Amino acid sequence: MPMRHLRPLIAALAVATLAGASFNLHARDLVVALKTEPSSMDPQYHALTPNIQLSQTLLDPLTCADADSAPKPCLAESWKVDGTTWTFKLRPNLKFSDGSPVTAQDVVFTFDRVPKVPNSPSSYTIYLQQITKVEAPDPLTVRITTAKPYPLVATNLANLPILSAKAAAGPAPEGKTTTEMNAGNGLVGAGPYKFVSWKRGSEIIFERNPHYWGPKPAWDRVIYRPISNPAARVAALLAGDVDLVEDPPTDDLARLQKDPKLTVVTKPSNRIIYVALDQNGEQTPGITGADGKPLPKNPMLDKRVREALSLAIDRKALVDRIMGGVATPAAQLLPYPMEGASDKLTQAAKPDPERAKALLKEAGYPNGFNLVLGAPNGRYINDSKVAQTLAAMWTRIGVKTTIDSNAPPVFFKNRDTYAYSAYLAGWSTATGEMSNTLNALLVTPNKEKGLGTTNRSRYSNPEMDRLVDASAAVMDAGKRSALLAKASELAMADFAMLPVHFEHSVWAMKKGLTLVGRSDQMTMVQYVTPAK
Repeated sequence: MPMRHLRPLIAALAVATLAGASFNLHARDLVVALKTEPSSMDPQYHALTPNIQLSQTLLDPLTCADADSAPKPCLAESWKVDGTTWTFKLRPNLKFSDGSPVTAQDVVFTFDRVPKVPNSPSSYTIYLQQITKVEAPDPLTVRITTAKPYPLVATNLANLPILSAKAAAGPAPEGKTTTEMNAGNGLVGAGPYKFVSWKRGSEIIFERNPHYWGPKPAWDRVIYRPISNPAARVAALLAGDVDLVEDPPTDDLARLQKDPKLTVVTKPSNRIIYVALDQNGEQTPGITGADGKPLPKNPMLDKRVREALSLAIDRKALVDRIMGGVATPAAQLLPYPMEGASDKLTQAAKPDPERAKALLKEAGYPNGFNLVLGAPNGRYINDSKVAQTLAAMWTRIGVKTTIDSNAPPVFFKNRDTYAYSAYLAGWSTATGEMSNTLNALLVTPNKEKGLGTTNRSRYSNPEMDRLVDASAAVMDAGKRSALLAKASELAMADFAMLPVHFEHSVWAMKKGLTLVGRSDQMTMVQYVTPAK
């Protein structure tokens, strides 16, 4: 073919090649393997870490929590408190991902929507405690009134990302429904990324928000892939299919840390892994006598039985052998010296199986009984293995225990419908202090006040409730912490629930990536950056 005929073809190929090269040079995607798929994209449906870490990538709150859970300015550039009135000043010229302005009215709408979201498994109303009124005196000012002086307003608000009132409005009481939010309809925020798509069980895609007020995110797109099996997550990382994985298998850590192509980041967390025990009434599911026949009374109502189950647990051995050292044995629900943790509960009790057997005999169960322990499979680090180990420890003292281990969505549905007499679960306090943990897990449930939102054991102790409630009005951090520590001591002495260990968070990623580990365990892609 003559050269004059080849020139247009060569030119076209050059343009196409350059265009492709340009795309490859500039398109920067981050692929993250999640250990647990979120239950919803609705940022007010389920206060669960897999949900929160994604919603706070799409929507910014008034305040943000730093890596150690301390509040810092976010959409609000400043705030002040005068008695029961908190005044927040929004940053000027904020925009949502659709380009519309962020105003104080969006904040009012967001707060108003929280209690209206139906069927929440763990309601965000826990972050609205003591708030009686939210007003917008002008477009850049939010005024919040509390029932009494309440020191944790700025801390709690880090967990309430702000929605666009215009985008999230709708005919339902809550505006756009959870189903609509799951499809991205109304899911408009002012965070670093914006929603693109969610294919359940396959992938979630976010794109950079061009209107973001903060530092430009490092990635054009973030692709999340739920991979519940830890070994499969690592296999995907080693194969180059993903860039970063949550919680690689503890058995693989030493090998991964030595791999020159990888970086491993660890961070002690405040997530408590605990066993909840049903203390609601005379009848409870999942328990029969040693002879297999129904029992006339719920054994979990007896403190001696609860203490026996606790004394059967060898927490140090569990941490060393099952968790590979990536945890700390727990004696309370928050690690000391975080606010409200007791300095009297820094060491987990040593196991005493013989004392446990004696307590069971005193309680009227000399031959023990049969118990089903509910547990998730793939929600927490080694959760199913931990449950199996607990079952073996309890069986040794005469409480013959079998495991009902399910995928997280099935487990949480069972838990929330009170299908278990005992279950293994975890709680990470996003506020970094004890009142959040006690109010969620052990304070007597009160839906209207946002109390006991995750108290599925239905434990109730009026004196503990009183101490937690009294602490809420104490502005002095030291005095407030002392009241919460006393409340914690009371609950632990009552064996209200059984703390097992505090997880350490682990991430593995390709060499050249850096990640800021967080005590709340959230994988926040806005804090993942490539090597320069």
